[in-house]
Amino acid sequence: MTAVRLLALLAVALAAAAADAPRIFYSKTFPRSSPAYVEILVQKDGSVEYREDPADENPFKFQLTGKECADIFGLADQLGRFTRPLDANLKVAFTGTKLFRWEQGAEKHEVKFNYSQEPAAQQLWDAFERITESEQRLAILERAVKFDKLGVNDALLQLEAARDRNRLVGAAQFLPLLDRIIKNESLLHMARDRAANLADWIRNPKPLVAR
Repeated sequence: MTAVRLLALLAVALAAAAADAPRIFYSKTFPRSSPAYVEILVQKDGSVEYREDPADENPFKFQLTGKECADIFGLADQLGRFTRPLDANLKVAFTGTKLFRWEQGAEKHEVKFNYSQEPAAQQLWDAFERITESEQRLAILERAVKFDKLGVNDALLQLEAARDRNRLVGAAQFLPLLDRIIKNESLLHMARDRAANLADWIRNPKPLVAR
């Protein structure tokens, strides 16, 4: 067998394996909120696509850590891969229509709910909320760097606060932007110093000290 033929067969095998790999889709529709719609697709390898418009062809893309990804798929397993109802059917405040969907080849299971009393459902919802918050923090920081140099320090303060509350997910996605801030001498020194501290924490994670 030639090397070209072997590589072609390997490519086909890898494509087939990727097609059969499980992935989890989440969406939340909440009119008059910001954002009013969000969808998140998590692959088994930890790659993520985040959109606030289903027609968006240029979503945010980033990588979860191994633990973050394992936690999400573990919670989905606890919920029977969304093969049973989750809504508590209680008279509670509307917090948006959430949808969980398991996709694996031809297999698809999905469930919608407003509020669930199941701890695993609440934890999975919170995991996706943390992803949403992380992408919003990234977008705010990017806008500040481009259009509001004096606002960069405030955006970094909010990023620090999110970190301290354990609300950041896929923190490595912030590194390219933080490194740009560190090198940008037109920005306030305190902002560059704050970006350096955040970048160091991401590269060399250490337990946070309660404040």
